[in-house]
Amino acid sequence: MLLKATPLRLVLGCSVLLTVIIGCGSLYLWEPLPLQILRNATFDQFQRLKPRVYHDAPVRIVDIDEESLKRLGQWPWPRTRIAELLTTLQAAEPAAIAIDIIFAEQDRTSPQAMLNFWRLSDEKKQLLGTLPDHDAELAEAIRHSTTSLGFALSAAQSPQAPPVVKAHYVQIGASPLPYLLPFQGALSPLPVLESAAVGNGALTFISDADGVIRKVPLLLRYQNTLVPSLTAESLRLAQKADNYTLRSQADGLGLAEIGIGDIRVPTTPGGEIWINYSPPDSRRYLPAWQVLAGRIDENRLRNKILLIGTSAQGLMDLRFSPLGGVIPGIEVHAQALEQILAGVHLIRPGWANALEMLVILAGGLLIGGLALGYGAILSFCSFFLALLLLWSAAWLAYADFRLLIDPLVPSLMLLAVFLFTSIFRHIYSERSQRWVKQAFSRYISPNLVEYLISHPDELELGGQRQTCSFVFTDLVDFTSLMESLDPSQAVSLLNAYLENMIAIAFSHHGTLDRIVGDAVAIMFSAPVKQADHQRRAILCALEMQRYAGRYAAELNARGIAFGQTRIGVHSGDVIVGNFGGKTIFDYRALGDVVNTASRLEGANKYLGTLICASAATLSGCPEIPKRRIGHLLVKGKSIPLEVYEALDTDTLNPSALAAYQTAHDLMCAARPDAISAFQNLVASYPGDKLAAFHLHRLLAGESGDLIELSQK
Repeated sequence: MLLKATPLRLVLGCSVLLTVIIGCGSLYLWEPLPLQILRNATFDQFQRLKPRVYHDAPVRIVDIDEESLKRLGQWPWPRTRIAELLTTLQAAEPAAIAIDIIFAEQDRTSPQAMLNFWRLSDEKKQLLGTLPDHDAELAEAIRHSTTSLGFALSAAQSPQAPPVVKAHYVQIGASPLPYLLPFQGALSPLPVLESAAVGNGALTFISDADGVIRKVPLLLRYQNTLVPSLTAESLRLAQKADNYTLRSQADGLGLAEIGIGDIRVPTTPGGEIWINYSPPDSRRYLPAWQVLAGRIDENRLRNKILLIGTSAQGLMDLRFSPLGGVIPGIEVHAQALEQILAGVHLIRPGWANALEMLVILAGGLLIGGLALGYGAILSFCSFFLALLLLWSAAWLAYADFRLLIDPLVPSLMLLAVFLFTSIFRHIYSERSQRWVKQAFSRYISPNLVEYLISHPDELELGGQRQTCSFVFTDLVDFTSLMESLDPSQAVSLLNAYLENMIAIAFSHHGTLDRIVGDAVAIMFSAPVKQADHQRRAILCALEMQRYAGRYAAELNARGIAFGQTRIGVHSGDVIVGNFGGKTIFDYRALGDVVNTASRLEGANKYLGTLICASAATLSGCPEIPKRRIGHLLVKGKSIPLEVYEALDTDTLNPSALAAYQTAHDLMCAARPDAISAFQNLVASYPGDKLAAFHLHRLLAGESGDLIELSQK
């Protein structure tokens, strides 16, 4: 656990955790555009999984669709046709009519407008001037109906007069004006039309960064004036209300709800409502051409809120929907009115941000603490469980209560906490593993450590048969040296010697089998199999001998009688594996080959050699210079072993080697002149102890190359 870790790791881990949590919290509060897009995409997905079910609400769209344009002529229609449409609709006694069209300019088809384009005589101009004005006819139709017109708002100031507000406001609490969507300019209908209407509302939608319409404003801010939207005005006329009741939040930070007649609509602080979309449904649409042709039963219009707009693609009033695809802008108004009348409100509660921040902080501390203090499986399971609970709670809040709680952004924050703390733990664990590996490598071979780390399944009792090579070393007369030196000095000299001998073995990827006092046993081709283990063993023995000779010479020059190193090398099949019990493992090799290698090391004492290697080992590296010792029969063995002395190329004397080979051949052939050959060899090379050994044997009456040792 983290609490049991070193103080430094504890401090660093907590620092990383707190830094990541603070960074995630700050990012959440900053709310950059990518996070907004992700959050909105999550809410969209919720709506796609469970959209609002369409019910036959008293809202209809009188649609100027493609068929209407085909039958009645392309847009713009004469205002007289719009007036005819209004008159037909009003005759059915609807609850209200709202027009999603801005009549900002005079009708170009009006007779009065034609006076500016046609070249006519004064008599004809006078006659044309007496014809009804299209805008006047539309104004008359508006005046005799319960109709709301629309105007457009813009961020830039405009020279036009401000839109006429038809309603009054009853304000409860602080003014919401600073929190509403601000606009500076407006494009209003013609004054003659605007004055005739009983309602006037903004047609302006504010899409999110991805172009999707998710909210509709009920109230907006034009300069320093409150103006309603067309949706709000449609509802006000249907409710036969004169006022809007504005209730601000308890803390005064924006709106809480808007009262329209008997209906209370919860809003965002900015006076908007989230639209709970339902899938497209043909029942909410009435083609305009069918209304004008009298094909629509008046019962389908009576007491309904009728929204006049267009779905024709050429008129470009299309909006992106959270459900995917595009819908006419007039349908956005219709969907908003449907959910208000049904009392189905999609709400992003004011406490949602605080809750999500709490999830980030508390969940981050919990998940980060587990990631720092426990294993990967437990911490990941906890992280996964936290995400599962978070998403389940968010989905239930939406599905059962129509509350919008964002699970995605907190999940990303918790993921960041989990990843950073897990990476920190991984880095620290790697450091600990490296330290343990380095420390462990001081006790056993690095290649064995690497192998066991890569193959932990091998950490079990048992062994397997394998062909390996072994190098055994021993110091001459070290016991007497220990008795002649101060113990601390003797230990220091021995440690330096052993450290470098083992380092040489490790450089050849040998495995340290054991250290017994001043003796070292090295194994090749285990645990990792090495095709060239014989060559590695011989080269390792030669390099050890070179180092041991230099080290002994340096100490001898200082008056310290440090002896020479004898080395035995042998190869063969052994049983390699873990031996011991449940308490402790000992990775080593067992078999006659190991004992034989040790015997070859001991044989150097009698042979006068420093490296005694078997033919089994040297057969794997024929390029290594050597000279044949003979067939050696060690004590306790019945079959002699062919052995050689491995030679160092740096000190190789070709003429001496040739003379030895000639004398040895004579000895193997039992020739009487072998004695004289060895006598000449010893006389020429008095330091050749192996030649002296053979001469001694021959003078004692022995012949051939069979050497029988009666001692170990």
